Amino acid sequence: MQYVQQILQSVKESNSNEPEFYQAVEEVLSSISQLVEGNSVYQQQAILERLIEPERQIIFRVPWLDDNGLVQVNRGFRIEFSSTLGPYKGGLRFHPSVNQSVVKFLGFEQILKNALTGLPLGGAKGGADFNPKGKSDNEIMRFCQSYMTELYRHIGANTDVPAGDIGVGAREIGYLFGQYKRITNQFQGVLTGKPEIMGGSSLRTEATGYGVAYFLNAMLDAKSDSLRGKRCLVSGAGNVALYLMEKLDQYDAVILSCSDSKGTLYCKDGLDVALVKHLKNERGAELRDYLNEHKNAEFTPVNQYPSDGHQVWGYEADIALPCATQNEITKKDAETLVENGCSVVCEGANMPTTADALKVFKEHNVFLGPSKAANAGGVATSQFEMAQNSSMQKWRPEQVDEKLQQVMKSIFETISTTAKQYSNEHDLVLGANIAGFERVADAMLKQGVV
Repeated sequence: MQYVQQILQSVKESNSNEPEFYQAVEEVLSSISQLVEGNSVYQQQAILERLIEPERQIIFRVPWLDDNGLVQVNRGFRIEFSSTLGPYKGGLRFHPSVNQSVVKFLGFEQILKNALTGLPLGGAKGGADFNPKGKSDNEIMRFCQSYMTELYRHIGANTDVPAGDIGVGAREIGYLFGQYKRITNQFQGVLTGKPEIMGGSSLRTEATGYGVAYFLNAMLDAKSDSLRGKRCLVSGAGNVALYLMEKLDQYDAVILSCSDSKGTLYCKDGLDVALVKHLKNERGAELRDYLNEHKNAEFTPVNQYPSDGHQVWGYEADIALPCATQNEITKKDAETLVENGCSVVCEGANMPTTADALKVFKEHNVFLGPSKAANAGGVATSQFEMAQNSSMQKWRPEQVDEKLQQVMKSIFETISTTAKQYSNEHDLVLGANIAGFERVADAMLKQGVV
């Protein structure tokens, strides 16, 4: 049995209850097999065995009081996966779906994503099975304070620097940071995504969405094309989706759809992006409320979705941009997108495309920008925040945006060049996996067996 297959079999056996983690590992290892099988040093030094095993896994109880005075208990996680290239770096996700498999897959992806930025960042992820939706500000504050009361002992500005993710925005980061400061008596850059008044960076909220747009623009530019007039399907209505839509609008693309937990909003003439942002960011409303002002739009509730797919991908378009959550594009969705003329997919969410869907895209030569490259703008800007905190400086929004554009362009050029060396320059999945792996593996070799 080949080395990579042996490792995959071992991962499946030892992590049998972690399907998301296995999916992420299989996607990466299968992609880099030609590199690893031909390098005896990687095998002799057990690089894969060390890469797929987290350096530290922390699971803890999070007790808190709700507004009725009742004790609630959630489970908290922090997976410190790799510190090879720098301090552990990766977001915190508060959502009922959070479990060890989800956190491990996110942490594993984060290693290579952070490596691709070229910045000194290790990989980690964390979170809790807590749902902020429907909770009062005081309940969220009490939960965050309890969560940080355990987490604080494991993190630090040069050790592990968490950020936000699904369910963790500036409000939650503010509460987490306040509790860390209270416990440690230190005001330091231990979290990123902080409100600007607390040392947060300009454009951190917008960075992931903007970064996806910059990466997509580089993809099209490589094919002597542009976003002008391109019909785009976007899933999600969180920060990534909203700020991606804002930037696409500036590029004169036509945004046809977006979605939230209640359903999909679609308009064949293009959505009013400013209104969508107003509904979600300022009113906290549902997307269906868009119809109150635009009668020509359509809203499909979740209970009317096709049984084997998602309505947001069911329309004719040129580009698909999944920005909601993992495995949101099924095989059927991929087939529908291809049938409806979609030739480009750029992933804003982490691992949003199932393995079967990836095969469909590859068979039909769909140009795909993988999430570990395309959505790296958020973590890149988090590193900018770390740099500003450590030097006690504040960069202007234009400075941050310029650096962000440079990073995203550099990532595209790196993975495109790598893909060309091993296959073809349009296989960006291959290029991202190999380029990220090589940087981490070479550093592991230089650091010895640790």
